Amino acid sequence: MMNARRTPGLGPTGRFFGPGELRLAILALVAEQPGHGYQVMGRLADRFNGTYEPSAGSIYPTLQLLEDEGLVRVEQADGRKVYQVTDEGRRAVEEQIDEIERLWGRAASRGEWGMFREPEAAEIVGPALRLVKAAVKTLAHAHGDPRVVERIQEIFVAARREIEELDPRRHR
Repeated sequence: MMNARRTPGLGPTGRFFGPGELRLAILALVAEQPGHGYQVMGRLADRFNGTYEPSAGSIYPTLQLLEDEGLVRVEQADGRKVYQVTDEGRRAVEEQIDEIERLWGRAASRGEWGMFREPEAAEIVGPALRLVKAAVKTLAHAHGDPRVVERIQEIFVAARREIEELDPRRHR
């Protein structure tokens, strides 16, 4: 099993959300803007740039829990249940704002990895991984020789600089 502290975007338990975090995320989203369950699901997925896809099986029971706790209330609109934050729910969000900010920070970090799901990324991910594999293999065979380590680092730095020079935003 991977170490959760070293896995970008995972919660402290190694799962996507730690205990109580999904509940807090949903409460924060409803406090930002009321919505029905599928809207909340979509906004949560958007926060993670598609790297996390919530399911109805996790969202609706959590919304029900928040309603049972008096943190959200349900209003009918166009035949749908629309979830609204209560005053008590808003206070809970304010009291836990630091935890919510950490959660959204993790979402942003995780979302950055979403770019690897783009079709264009497939063209370069394989070669990039093979490059890293070659570097690690060479390091293993060199038994940590500092000259080899330094030269591989130089190659990576030079390659990164060349690639960054291709970025059209640098030439505006």
